[in-house]
Amino acid sequence: MSDVLLTPDRAELVARVAKLGPAFGERAAEHDRDASFPHRNWADLADAGFLGLCVPKSAGGLGADFVGYALVAEEMGRHCATTALTFNMHTATALLAGPIAESLLAGPNGRALDPDGRMAAHLEANRPQLWHGMIHDGTIHSQPFSEGQAPGARAGFSTIAVVTDGGYVVTGRKIFASLSGAAHRHNVLAVVEGDPHLRLLGVPADGEGVEIVGDWDPLGMRGTDSRTLLMDNVFVPAANEVLPPGMFNAMVSRFPQFYMSLSFSYLGLMRAILDTTRTYLRGESGVKASRDHPIKQTGWAQLQLIYDRAQAMTYRVLGEICADPGPEQLRRAQVATITTMESAPEMASLALRTCGGRSLLRPGRLEQHYRDARCGATMLPWSTEELLVRLGRNGLYDTDGNDPDPA
Repeated sequence: MSDVLLTPDRAELVARVAKLGPAFGERAAEHDRDASFPHRNWADLADAGFLGLCVPKSAGGLGADFVGYALVAEEMGRHCATTALTFNMHTATALLAGPIAESLLAGPNGRALDPDGRMAAHLEANRPQLWHGMIHDGTIHSQPFSEGQAPGARAGFSTIAVVTDGGYVVTGRKIFASLSGAAHRHNVLAVVEGDPHLRLLGVPADGEGVEIVGDWDPLGMRGTDSRTLLMDNVFVPAANEVLPPGMFNAMVSRFPQFYMSLSFSYLGLMRAILDTTRTYLRGESGVKASRDHPIKQTGWAQLQLIYDRAQAMTYRVLGEICADPGPEQLRRAQVATITTMESAPEMASLALRTCGGRSLLRPGRLEQHYRDARCGATMLPWSTEELLVRLGRNGLYDTDGNDPDPA
């Protein structure tokens, strides 16, 4: 791992989550088999303070920035990709309200965004409750954005927020609402009629008018519990407005690397594929060792190449993370996301072929890794399909194909 990225503080966080990892790995087959949410893993994370990973130390959190989160998510995904992916949905809220919001308000561009200080005042008023809930109350947040309207969600949002005394009344529907049965708050994007500013509103999971519907029996990432969230005239108090109006729009155009955060869990999954294959070929998983066979060695070599390419590209992007990325920085973030999401299933398929037929049997980890790895390329807003459209225009026209898109 790059010494530049792995500062002492970040290394400590990675080491702490690595200690939790073996227990996560032992439980992974159960949650995959039953499509059950990993509640025990989340209890372990809460006990270790990781619900406040990106909460400032001054507020009692662990003080991780975007890069620190990425490294922790990669290590977590190495042990249980489902836990890492759901953890992304929770931590994304803290990233937006904390490190990303601070970067958007810094410098001349920040003063232009918030000339009268209203955004800063909103954060100062609302973040203490957010931080306190994560640190002291064990509040779990989800962040369901998808509405299933169109590929790439270019049609905008149909979830409506109506301004009322003390907050908003929200009506709408979100699909693939991860942590749907575990979250205490669903942080949803909504629109106010006649206002271009998106709202990020914390809908109480136990609020009147909130309902989780549908079954959850997917191909992979089965423990995420990503059912459909319905909201019918749900009251959301003003204190639950995570970001000030307009800040999410600013993030879309000025910190779009936020959308690559899902890929870190899959990079960790790729590391898990390496770990499992190595154990299998060395004969440490109950089968005869096959590491002396030249064909197996060739497969093992190819797996290392695939992983190292994805990690190197991702780490290069993490080394230049900032608000207001240049066109090439943004392009590299998109390339890194595609590389990881496309390489994970390629790697899992090659690992199965390299290890042989018995690796297909359940509860073998490679079989689960293969199914989990298939899910990443479809995840909006930076799905492989969507990013290929943008990259396909990059450099061929006067625009870069990266016109701002809310999700």
